[in-house]
Amino acid sequence: MLIVTGVAALAWLYLLLAHGGFWRTTWRLPAGRSPGRWPAVVAVVPARDEADVLPLTLPTLLGQDYPGPFRVVLVDDASTDGTAQAALAVGTGRLDIVRSDGPPSGWAGKVAAMATGVRAASDGEYLLFTDADIAHPPDGVRKLVAAAVSDDRALVSQMALLRTETVWERLIVPAFVYFFSLLFPFGKVNDPRSRTGAAAGGCMLVRQDALERAGGLAAIKDALIDDVAFGKLLKSSGHRTWLGLTTSISSQRPYPRLKDLWDMVARSAYTQLRNSPLLLVGCVLGLLLIFVVPPLAVVVGPTETRLLGLLAWAVMAGTYLPTLRFYRLPVWLAPALPVVAVLYTAMTVDSARRHWLGRGAAWKGRTAKTCR
Repeated sequence: MLIVTGVAALAWLYLLLAHGGFWRTTWRLPAGRSPGRWPAVVAVVPARDEADVLPLTLPTLLGQDYPGPFRVVLVDDASTDGTAQAALAVGTGRLDIVRSDGPPSGWAGKVAAMATGVRAASDGEYLLFTDADIAHPPDGVRKLVAAAVSDDRALVSQMALLRTETVWERLIVPAFVYFFSLLFPFGKVNDPRSRTGAAAGGCMLVRQDALERAGGLAAIKDALIDDVAFGKLLKSSGHRTWLGLTTSISSQRPYPRLKDLWDMVARSAYTQLRNSPLLLVGCVLGLLLIFVVPPLAVVVGPTETRLLGLLAWAVMAGTYLPTLRFYRLPVWLAPALPVVAVLYTAMTVDSARRHWLGRGAAWKGRTAKTCR
């Protein structure tokens, strides 16, 4: 056990010192200068059965104080709950509603809805892809455009602040953000020299001509994790991209029960592993090695093993602290990260099980199969 614990300790030292500062939460939207001419922006909102949340979020888009031309295209993605009617009840100013009857063959559902919105947004020099549950501050679009134009960024993306109101949200949500940054360190995403690309689907401002030169949404038409694929597409095409955190853009979607959060993670975890059983085994073993071995060594190991386990556990908890502080949650949750990691491991395995049963990537009545 000494050797295994030593490997875990070395892994945590590498992650701390040489993995793009993944644990930092200081990646905030750079302040940009006001351009001489404010470009036209069209916000594209894919919405499938979102009648409940639109009254909370759509007014924040329609009420933007953006100085240039700005409008919102809401894509009613084959909804059955009166999504379009709920949107119209908010107000028609700046709002256009288009209907999508579902994805064509070979397209994932959300990407197809995004493409429908793009076709209705040909006048936009910039497109703001945002989700129906995301609320924006009044100056949000203005700041995004200023940051993009000032430093010639083709893509500027911000990870929306997720809800942490219930016990399960407080336990699971910060770890979700932490694990995302572990997979896609923001420092590497923002470094033009790195090949790491990603974006956060709740807020992605992209220059339309750059998206077209990269191949358009057709290049990622079957992507089930569309935001990561979107960020990789833009960066691999040679464009400057930026991804960071924010407290001013927030998700209004509640996840009150463990099942709600479990479904959110299990929906795409196995897809992230490219539906590979080999990668699944490697992921599970890696998670157990890095997150479970250190506290286990502290509890049951001999003295030398306990010291190595304590070192690894301390580094693990220390890298988690910035995320907890970002969400204004108690620091005593940091040592409990191994427990959350075990939950995420179980969610990943369950994601593979769902895929094997033909229910992979299920979301609002669609699965990976029905999206094709």
